[in-house]
Amino acid sequence: MNRTKVDEEEYWHSSKFKAFTFDDDDDELSQLKESKRAVNSLRDIVDDDDDDLERVSWSGEPVGSISWSIKETASSGGPTLEGREQLKARNSLSSYTPLPKPTSSYSLSSFFKGRSRLGSFQSLSDALSDIPPKSFAPELRRPKGEYKDYSSDWSLSDTVRRLQKGKVCSLERFRSLQDKLQLLEEAVSIHDGNVITAVLIFLKRTLSKEILFRELEVRQVALRHLIHFLKEIGDQKMLLDLFRYLDRTEELALSQYQEHLSIQDPEKRKEFLKSCIGLPFSVEDVAHIQDHYTLLERQIIIEVNDRHLESSGQTEIFRKHPRKASILNMPLVTTLFYSCFYHYTEPEGTFSSPINLKKTFKIPDKQYVLTALAARAKLRAWQDVDALFTTKNWLGYTKKRAPIGFHRVVEILHKNNAPVQVLQEYIRLVEDVDTKLNLATKFKCHDVVIETYRDLKDRQQLVAYRDKVDKASAEEEKIDSILSNLQIRWKN
Repeated sequence: MNRTKVDEEEYWHSSKFKAFTFDDDDDELSQLKESKRAVNSLRDIVDDDDDDLERVSWSGEPVGSISWSIKETASSGGPTLEGREQLKARNSLSSYTPLPKPTSSYSLSSFFKGRSRLGSFQSLSDALSDIPPKSFAPELRRPKGEYKDYSSDWSLSDTVRRLQKGKVCSLERFRSLQDKLQLLEEAVSIHDGNVITAVLIFLKRTLSKEILFRELEVRQVALRHLIHFLKEIGDQKMLLDLFRYLDRTEELALSQYQEHLSIQDPEKRKEFLKSCIGLPFSVEDVAHIQDHYTLLERQIIIEVNDRHLESSGQTEIFRKHPRKASILNMPLVTTLFYSCFYHYTEPEGTFSSPINLKKTFKIPDKQYVLTALAARAKLRAWQDVDALFTTKNWLGYTKKRAPIGFHRVVEILHKNNAPVQVLQEYIRLVEDVDTKLNLATKFKCHDVVIETYRDLKDRQQLVAYRDKVDKASAEEEKIDSILSNLQIRWKN
C-alpha cells in the first residue's frame, strides 16, 4: 500500500507535465495564453468578426488575414487552381458563398465596436464622416424605348405623328428637298397648325428664300401659315420679301405701313407716313393713310402750343385741369375729346378747334355730339351742353334736337354727376312715354314722373307713387293737388 503511494508520487513528480501553480509564469499554459493574446491582437488588426473562432484556409493562413486578402484580390481577375480549391473548401464549410471582404479601412464589426482597424476608438459621427462617399445603387441603363425619341429611322408619318403628340423628334435627317417637301405635305394632311408651323420653321432655316417661296406658292395652306407666323414673330423683312415675290402689292404696302409702329420720334414717324402715301394701297386705304398723316401733323402742332401754355400757367383751363398725357399718337376720337375739353371755344380757323377737326376729318354728327357732350359734361359746363342741342329754324324759333337721342343724353349727363334739375330738363324731351317714366324713376326725378301720370290722367299710378315720396314733401303736396283736381273734374 505504501509502495503504491510512493509509486504514485514518483509518477507525478517524474511526469513531463508540471502541476498548475499560480506563481509559475514559465509554464506551457502561460505560453499558450500569450500565444492566444498575440493571435487576438493580430485578429484586431485584420478585424475578424468572429471573436472565438479562427478559420484557416487550405493554404494554411487564417481567412481574413492581410496576406490572404492580397492573394484574394490578386486572384479576383479569374479563378486560379488555388482559388478553386479554396472555393470548394469554403463551400464545404457552409451552404452559401460569402462575399469578399471590402478593402476599406472599416468593417461592420469595427463600426459597431466604435474602433477602426488600427484599434483606435472613435465616435460614431467620426466613423461616418471618414467613410468615403460611394454609390451603392448601380447605374441602370435607360430603356431602349427612350432612345427611340432620338432615332433617325422614323418614317414621314411617324415623324409627323410624334410632332403632333409633342414628343422629341429631330428633322435634321430630312436633307433632300424632296424629303422636306414630303414632310410638309404630310404635316398639312393631318390639319394640325402647330405641326405645320414646326415644319415651316425647319424649312425656313434650311432652305433659301427663293426655293421656299417658290414651293409655298403652290401650297396655299402652308403659305398662309407662314405669313401668320412671320407676322407673329415680327419678321418684317422676310414678310416684305414674300409679298414682293408673290406680287401682292396691297399686302406689301400694308405690311410696310405697319413699320410706323416701331418709330418713336413723332417727326420721323410723320415723314415715314408721308412716304407711305405713295404705296400701292387701295383707294379707301389711301384716304386712311392721308388722314393719319394729317392727324399726326395736327397733333404735333397742338402739343407744342399746349405744352407752352401749360408751362407758362397763364391759361385757366390748364391750371384747373393739368394734362395727364401727351396728345401725340392718340386716336382721332381722343384728339377730338381733348380739343373739346381744352379748346372748345376757339374759332374754326385754328388747328385745335373742334369744329376744324370735325370738318377736316369729316367726323359724323353723332360722333361729334357724343364726344363734345362727354367733354363739356365732365367740366360741368351745362350752358355749353344746352347750346350743343339748341338749334334755330328758318323762322328764328329755337328747338332742342339730339342726333343721338335724348335718352342717351340723359345717361351721359347722369354718368358725369349732373344735377337733378339738368336731368329733368332732358328727360322731359324724351318722346317715348315708357322710356321717360323709366328714366325718371331710375334717377328719382319725381316731378317728371308726377307730370307724366298727370298728363296720362292715371289716378291709380299717382296714388301708388304717392307712397314712394317723402311724407309732407313738395312732391306729396303736388300729387295731392293733382288728385283733388282730378276728383273735382270727375264730379263735374
